[in-house]
Amino acid sequence: MADEPKREGDRIAKLLARAGVASRRAVERMIEEGRVGLNGKTLDTANTVLPDLKGVTVDGKPVEKPAATQIWRFNKPQGLITAERDPGGRPTIYAALRNAVPKDTPRLMPIGRLDINTEGLLLLTNDGELKRALELPSSQIPRLYRVRTFGEVTQEQLEDLIEGVEIDGVRYGRIDANMERSTGANQWIEVSITEGKNREVRKVMEHLGLKVSRLVRTAYGPFPLGDLKRGTTDKVPRNMVDNLKRSLKL
Repeated sequence: MADEPKREGDRIAKLLARAGVASRRAVERMIEEGRVGLNGKTLDTANTVLPDLKGVTVDGKPVEKPAATQIWRFNKPQGLITAERDPGGRPTIYAALRNAVPKDTPRLMPIGRLDINTEGLLLLTNDGELKRALELPSSQIPRLYRVRTFGEVTQEQLEDLIEGVEIDGVRYGRIDANMERSTGANQWIEVSITEGKNREVRKVMEHLGLKVSRLVRTAYGPFPLGDLKRGTTDKVPRNMVDNLKRSLKL
């Protein structure tokens, strides 16, 4: 039996994600909704393999050649949803970003999420493949937080989290937590995680009997929040982006 010819190219969802159209999962939903076409015909499967995006359209418009990968740092204030739109009408990060990045900036996607009450560093990129790599738990990208809590806790209890913890049937992996400073029943705790599950830091602190009054992400991978002012952005230098992509084998 003759060998089947080798497929050349990548799945269309990967190509569109790399071009910054949306994440792979979002692209797959767009295909299901009939919004993606190829040479004038609507695509009905995300398994289509293509060498490039020639002839591909989204919502009837040709997909532009992917721009060079960009990463932006954004100091997210409290009160913003990490989403493009909110059915409840709450303000989103995109409303804030309209005045925080240059007009010619490619469409940016958040790398991970911060809930409405969490502030601090939110990374944004136009490269869906890089976004996915930085979000995957298997990439072991550390996220660093400072959390202000109220209640009684010891450094020994915090150190026990290094082995992970199970809460309401959900297993959370290695958590590196250290007391930064305390005044009575109030304390600042520094927490480092690599999984980034939904509301992970808050749930772990509450599991210890603590009430969270403030949560700030101070670093994501090699990128610190530093002295970036609240509500503002800055662009990560190109050489740092290239180094990161090489380290992730992209």
